[in-house]
Amino acid sequence: MAVPDRRTEASESNRTLIIVVAVAAAVVIALLFYVLMRAGGRGPAGEPTLPGAIRAGSPQFEEYKSKIFLDDPEATEAKRALGDIVMTLQTTVRNVTGKTLNGLEIRAAVVDYESQPVKERTVVVIPTRQAELAPNKTMQVNVMLEGMSDADARANIKMEVTGFKFKE
Repeated sequence: MAVPDRRTEASESNRTLIIVVAVAAAVVIALLFYVLMRAGGRGPAGEPTLPGAIRAGSPQFEEYKSKIFLDDPEATEAKRALGDIVMTLQTTVRNVTGKTLNGLEIRAAVVDYESQPVKERTVVVIPTRQAELAPNKTMQVNVMLEGMSDADARANIKMEVTGFKFKE
């Protein structure tokens, strides 16, 4: 009668234990990646805003918005390896308000044939990209819009001032 070899039983037991631990580790790592991807997909809670800005509805907004000129925007687009399309909208801001701007918020959008936004983004360009914009000076503004597809109807581009602050 053959006596079972204890070394064989021990190595099979160890092999089973290693497989169980490896599978458990793989599941934990997969869950971790899933949680991180879900959290990363949400992005920031909302678009950045300029605190204390003069906005639409304010009498000052209507008075000074017409004195903060945006040249007609131009766009470049590129297809990424991920398969989506990235568009960069560019314009020149001209400050003819007679006051120094120390805060400026601009909304950029790609719109379809019904003027509905396909992609849009609001950016704070002053003070994040430049400290201030003196009277009768200009600055370039570039806004990148990501995640569009070939199927999106990209009929036009728009850029507009949504808020501003003056240096006191």
